[in-house]
Amino acid sequence: MSFALGVLTTLIILFLFGRIKFKSGRPVIERAISGRLSNGPYIVAVGGGTGLSTLLRGIKAFTRNITAVVAVTDEGGSSGRIRNEWGMLPPGDVRNCIAALAENDNELKKILDFRFDRGELSGHSLGNLLLLAVTEMSGDFSTAVEKMNHLLSIRGRVLPVTTESITLMGKTKDGLEVKGELDISEHGHELDEIWLEPMNARPLPDVLNAVDEADVILLGPGSLFTSVIPNLLLPDFADKLKDSPVPKIYICNLMTQPDETQGMNILQHLEWVSVALGCVPDFVIANSAPIPEDIIEAYKNKGASPLFLNYHQREAIKNMGCICVEAPIMSVFENEKEGRVMRHDPQKLASVIFRLVRRLDE
Repeated sequence: MSFALGVLTTLIILFLFGRIKFKSGRPVIERAISGRLSNGPYIVAVGGGTGLSTLLRGIKAFTRNITAVVAVTDEGGSSGRIRNEWGMLPPGDVRNCIAALAENDNELKKILDFRFDRGELSGHSLGNLLLLAVTEMSGDFSTAVEKMNHLLSIRGRVLPVTTESITLMGKTKDGLEVKGELDISEHGHELDEIWLEPMNARPLPDVLNAVDEADVILLGPGSLFTSVIPNLLLPDFADKLKDSPVPKIYICNLMTQPDETQGMNILQHLEWVSVALGCVPDFVIANSAPIPEDIIEAYKNKGASPLFLNYHQREAIKNMGCICVEAPIMSVFENEKEGRVMRHDPQKLASVIFRLVRRLDE
């Protein structure tokens, strides 16, 4: 199968899926739900990777006024190949967020995540090829993402933080300079400094406009140095977020990540975010649910450990001017490849966020 034929197949499948999806359903109930969601608060969610898509699956049940701002520094897998071979921004995280905001995200995710296992398409996902095809047709990545937003009629909007080609750079405490997302991830726990090249990359105007309309800004969850912080390293975007008067909420990961945040606690995560943002978030949400011992042991063998707040961290965070919100936002899931895994529970996390938003409105 040629590459062009594979892309064409992708377009046909997804177009037909979209047409079938919108013909089904119960119009009266759909209109009622749509009306309720349209009156929900305006949310700007900043991040990347699986963490942001997990968050989006939960908050779309409360509002359709969502703008997901996605990092574009991914270098691995299909996204990395497309970036290197076609000069296009990495589509993987954008694809995951679009699928997460779709009406029927489970079915759509299966289609967009389908990976070819042979031939010249081997390793590529269907969704990445679709974004590549639409980018080639429209001549612009951000336009292609907008077309996907409309084609799939998602609850909200997904935007790349920038359409400029940017590279993550860092320097360790020993003075070693590291370049690219993969190297940053391997040396994250040793980092002393992190930045983007070029340093003056500009965010999309629509990204800045979304911040002006926001009622609340969510940062994370997601890989600290490779999903959350890269967005904040664009000076104009960080300044816009810092100057926004609305609450800023940092959602902490459940576990440290091998190499990237190994040995770090929640306070250290928050400190890095605060430096990149230029101010301390108003709230930090952390998990309080106990983690099964077998899960802890399995993650420990990979170099990861649980992230919980203790008295020292709570006091230090309080002194920073940030409020700790601890809640059981974790669930254990069965994964075909990995077995029992721990993830943020989309519904539990969204419920905590919107209870907090309602309390702030009162």
